[in-house]
Amino acid sequence: MSDAPEQPNGYKKYLPGGDKPMEPDARRRVWMVGLLCFLIGILIIPSLFSHKNVKTLSYSALVHDANKNLVFSSSINSSTGVITGKLKDGTSYTANGPNPVLPKEIDTLETGKNNVTFENPGNLLAALLPYIIWIGLFVGLMVFISRQAKGQMQGMLSVGRSKAKQFNQDRPKTTFADVAGYFGVKQEISEVVEFLKTPGRYKEIGALIPKGILLVGPPGTGKTMLARAVAGEAGVPFFSVSGSDFMEMFVGVGASRVRDLFSTARKQAPAIVFIDEIDSIGRKRGAGVGGGHDEREQTLNQMLNEMDGFDPSEGVVVIAATNRPDVLDPALLRPGRFDRQIVVPLPDLDERLPILVVHAKNKPLDPSVSLEMVARGTPGMSGADLANLVNESALHAVRRHSSTIGMEDFESARDRVMMGQLRDTMVLMDDERERVAFHESGHALLAYVLDKTDPLHKITIIPRGMALGVTMTLPEEDRHIVARQYLEDSLCMRMGGRVAELLVYGDLSTGAADDLQRNTELAIRMVREWGMSKEIGPMAWGSNNQVFLGEDLMHTRDYSDHTSQVIDDEVERILREQESRAIEVLTLHRRGLEALARALLERETIDGETAARLIDEAHGEQVHPEGTKTVSSLSGVGAASAKKVPPVTPVVPAPGWQPPTLPAV
Repeated sequence: MSDAPEQPNGYKKYLPGGDKPMEPDARRRVWMVGLLCFLIGILIIPSLFSHKNVKTLSYSALVHDANKNLVFSSSINSSTGVITGKLKDGTSYTANGPNPVLPKEIDTLETGKNNVTFENPGNLLAALLPYIIWIGLFVGLMVFISRQAKGQMQGMLSVGRSKAKQFNQDRPKTTFADVAGYFGVKQEISEVVEFLKTPGRYKEIGALIPKGILLVGPPGTGKTMLARAVAGEAGVPFFSVSGSDFMEMFVGVGASRVRDLFSTARKQAPAIVFIDEIDSIGRKRGAGVGGGHDEREQTLNQMLNEMDGFDPSEGVVVIAATNRPDVLDPALLRPGRFDRQIVVPLPDLDERLPILVVHAKNKPLDPSVSLEMVARGTPGMSGADLANLVNESALHAVRRHSSTIGMEDFESARDRVMMGQLRDTMVLMDDERERVAFHESGHALLAYVLDKTDPLHKITIIPRGMALGVTMTLPEEDRHIVARQYLEDSLCMRMGGRVAELLVYGDLSTGAADDLQRNTELAIRMVREWGMSKEIGPMAWGSNNQVFLGEDLMHTRDYSDHTSQVIDDEVERILREQESRAIEVLTLHRRGLEALARALLERETIDGETAARLIDEAHGEQVHPEGTKTVSSLSGVGAASAKKVPPVTPVVPAPGWQPPTLPAV
């Protein structure tokens, strides 16, 4: 078998003798070219042969020869005036006579024994060719219009058909072995696959398989990949469709597609139906602003009926995925429809490592790479984030012209993902750069000194993303519940940048805008939702409902004006207390603050261990006698930049300014 190269027009051209048939469109083109050549040949070839061995005479010469009795025969074309015939010496001739032919010329040609005839021998095909061309163009136009109309009619008739894609055992190739972690999730889903493969084992004991399984989790946690693994593992038909595929501008189309989907699945039962992003059609009915959405509600009603209605589906298991379970209609979540909800959370430390191993298995890693350290340094990352991290590290290795991926590549990739893109082209003025150094030093010093904050990892004054500088902390382990003291230390640490500017410069800047916003939001939640205020007590106010559902847009406040004032006072008290704590700690460690700022101005980026050593040396003893509370760099080497600057000169606070004091208890 010989494979011919791909042609520019997208069709394959097979060589003579090949065992593959020619494409239908290619055969059509060959027929068209052949027909065109045939028509051209009919028109040209007769004209080539008709003038062979023919003597061309002028009309006067023909009349002269006729008067001398030298013309044997003449044939006059009455439509063109062309005269053809033979001379008495046997020579054929042709001449252009007058048109129309005059009787005087006819008498002249009939002199002697010349036989004069009249004919209209024009080429019949040539005469009919213009009509044939016009008729062909008309027929072709009608055929084209007919096909277009037929395609539109088919599209209109098939608008209610399901857009689900059916997969078999050969496609896709993803299996449970390709999904790292999530052992409980895979166990529950694998039970569905086993039931569909061997239903007899479950029926003997009277066990009923759930009709619907809802995968719930944040974006990027692998819900769709788990469904693809089910398709790869299942030996039954697998139908995959997105929730948005049911929606059209015509009311009733979505319901029709749901009926068609379940009808097709019943015919091939046992089967699995996977609906991705089911929240696009399964939102609560009647919750929209200004009324419901007819098409969405009809689609949802039809799905409720198909899953567990008067004629329930037998042998059809529905697996759906969403990251917004709070917006789904309660009727969709009741037993008999989606009996089981499986939470697919963000991976913890034990699950991030196998995920990294899966994504890095085909990449050339340097022997010094420790994926365990990378997993420990990436808390809160989803599976998609980890895949992007590995890819970014490979791109960084290519940029530095390395054939392997090293720890420095993972370090740079993590900084790129967590802190933003490096803005090398942004140049700060000297006074701005110094202020940023003190600002970040205030965050870093409090992160190291306070007991309940996350360990200090890295400080940089190189602009990244939207920030002019970044202080990064990393948790020692994944947190599932947060204590009040941890929240208070986090508030105090975020106050560090603002307070450092107050202590050093005696005034404020816009650099603490994001810190203040995040602190205010956290303090409001502490008071309103978590009951961490003595004045408010064990009460909570707040709503997780989204505005687009219409449930919170017209929501009225469920507490009095007095309570609102108490909440505002408590939020202010918490923030001022943490600001005062930050002032006390930074005042105590003022020399450490200046040492950190000087090091940042010299090297621009320092790691947590270097920052801890500078703070301890400036303090005169270890702040934490049990050991430094830091997380080392993934690469083990702090990024250094040999940009030398003069030593930092402390700025005297502006006269008349007094730092805030602790409120009276």
